[in-house]
Amino acid sequence: MKYKLYGLLTVLSTCAMVAVAVLILQKDDIKKDRYLQHIDAPVKEECLHGEDRFCTHLPLVVIDTNGVEIPGKAYHDSDGTDSFMLGPNGEDEIAGKVLIYDNDSRNNHLDDEPKVESSMLIHVRGNSSRFFDKPGYSIRLTDEDGKQNNVSVMGMGKHHEWVLHGPYLDKTLIRNYMWYNIAGQIMDYAPEVRFCEVFVNGEYRGLYVMCESITAGEDRLQLKVNKKDNTFTGYLLRVDQGSRNEMKNINNFSTYSMRLAAEQVFNIEYPGMANLTPELKEAITQDVSAFEKALYSYDYDNKKYGYYRRIDVESFVDYFLINELTCNVDAGALSTYVYRDVDGLFRMCVWDFNNSCDMYQEGEVNPRSFF
Repeated sequence: MKYKLYGLLTVLSTCAMVAVAVLILQKDDIKKDRYLQHIDAPVKEECLHGEDRFCTHLPLVVIDTNGVEIPGKAYHDSDGTDSFMLGPNGEDEIAGKVLIYDNDSRNNHLDDEPKVESSMLIHVRGNSSRFFDKPGYSIRLTDEDGKQNNVSVMGMGKHHEWVLHGPYLDKTLIRNYMWYNIAGQIMDYAPEVRFCEVFVNGEYRGLYVMCESITAGEDRLQLKVNKKDNTFTGYLLRVDQGSRNEMKNINNFSTYSMRLAAEQVFNIEYPGMANLTPELKEAITQDVSAFEKALYSYDYDNKKYGYYRRIDVESFVDYFLINELTCNVDAGALSTYVYRDVDGLFRMCVWDFNNSCDMYQEGEVNPRSFF
């Protein structure tokens, strides 16, 4: 009887998940024009060469740092503390070159003409993922003068910041690709993604996912700040373990009132340090705190003062539905992005489904507070 009950509960929960997914995808404002690589990628001509020539129908990314190990990889010290490997001169990132092969009508090979060739700065990215055998990378494209080089990559909008996600925990390899695309069809923004194969300093590293980083840009988030008078029409925050640069971390209401867990910190992702002043940081801190105070106040649902006057409610609903549906244990505590759009409303942006879909859990999962 016990096993029959377990079986019935499993069937019911599965049906509920499917029902929620259908409701999400049946929204009237679903976006039809998002490029889906597994559907929209052109069929390639069959190659007739031998097996000794590397050949792939996916875009091919070649990273060259002249043999220098890419900094950022994590390791355990003898005393049990965690440290990050630095570059030869103690730097967090090193220079290199990236080649991207992306032929429209035929497969890609290492001896083809690259579609994109650029200098870059690169480092291993992530928190726990820095320990993985298949690390992810953060890439900033630069020109000959070291300035940002905005380039279209694999059909995605021009920008200089990119993320190469190495699906290590996710043995299906598809979770980030799948849920970014689903979110991108129903939410205001979700990162564009493309599967690709990667070589690093001549060594084949396997299948990766090239992602847009979550930041401001013509084809990304429309965020603007004015450091001259400390005004803003948009900024980007991240809830995680905080930035190593204390200037980016804010002491907002849910932090100093201890409504967030001790290890959780809001930090400013945009604007960057070049445009972030103490006055602007304080203005952003007060803006976030005003929303949080409205949320936690007794008149949280007041028509004049309620929290929903400060947020895009559908964005929050979509975010929580997607992350509940996928059982994403990181959502709301780690890798959580909140941005203030040009209309003055807060919105959510999905990120990181490595620990989702009941695929991986590290220890006991405890409820996490959010806002």
